[in-house]
Amino acid sequence: MRAVRVPSIPVGLSTASVYPGDAETAFRAAADFGYDGVEVLVQTDPVSQDAAALAELSQRYEVPVLSVHSPCLLLTARVWSTDPVIKIARSVEMAERLGATTVVTHPPFVWQRSAAAHFDDAVAELQERTDVRIAVENMFPLKVRGALVNSYRPHWNPIPAGHRWFTLDLSHTATSQSDALAMAAQMGDRLGHLHLADGSGSARDEHLVPGRGGQPCAQMLELLAGNGFDGAVVLEISTRGRSEADRSTDLAEALSFARLHLAIPSNAPNTVIGPGEHREL
Repeated sequence: MRAVRVPSIPVGLSTASVYPGDAETAFRAAADFGYDGVEVLVQTDPVSQDAAALAELSQRYEVPVLSVHSPCLLLTARVWSTDPVIKIARSVEMAERLGATTVVTHPPFVWQRSAAAHFDDAVAELQERTDVRIAVENMFPLKVRGALVNSYRPHWNPIPAGHRWFTLDLSHTATSQSDALAMAAQMGDRLGHLHLADGSGSARDEHLVPGRGGQPCAQMLELLAGNGFDGAVVLEISTRGRSEADRSTDLAEALSFARLHLAIPSNAPNTVIGPGEHREL
């Protein structure tokens, strides 16, 4: 058996993965299952909006906050502000207070015309003022009456905007039917954060446990581990409607999958494994 190198890429748990459970539920689960940290999705839960309360949870459960997800979902349209740039600025402040290295955000929605007009410049200006990575996430088109509609400005694919940092979400690549490995290559060294999940290619954003859909989750992890990725991998899976036992199974399986594929042979070439190929560990 060949020696295995375990890379120092932290594997975190998004608080979204226990929704509708609250922030404390996520911290407890991260501690119980051995995750390296938590990504806080700022939402309507008051604790998720309170840096002091989150710091107390982090200390109590001995689980660091790796990243903060700005409140840019429809559900959080009025949390902190209706202006996406103000939301990002407040998320950066929270990340700095908690010692998190990354803020995840989405491109503006099409109806946020005023913000969209200066979004790219505003993100660049905010990035100049902080060491926290503001990582803009790839999204997906919506299906309306059988037609695909871009609901983001300027586009659901943020790569052409040229941001300094990106978050790659593998459930979103499934929903948009994008080539995840090609997107990672286009992001290059600007890929600063990974949302690990899976999808079947449905028009619904599924956030499946990795390995249960059609996305190249294993290949992506091995690629990042082999290429010196210095960001975090965060499990953002959906357990909504699952029993407590099934949710526990999903969270444990997701973490095991990530850890397995981040542990690559120390003498393996830095290449992506193609479909159907196997690598002996």
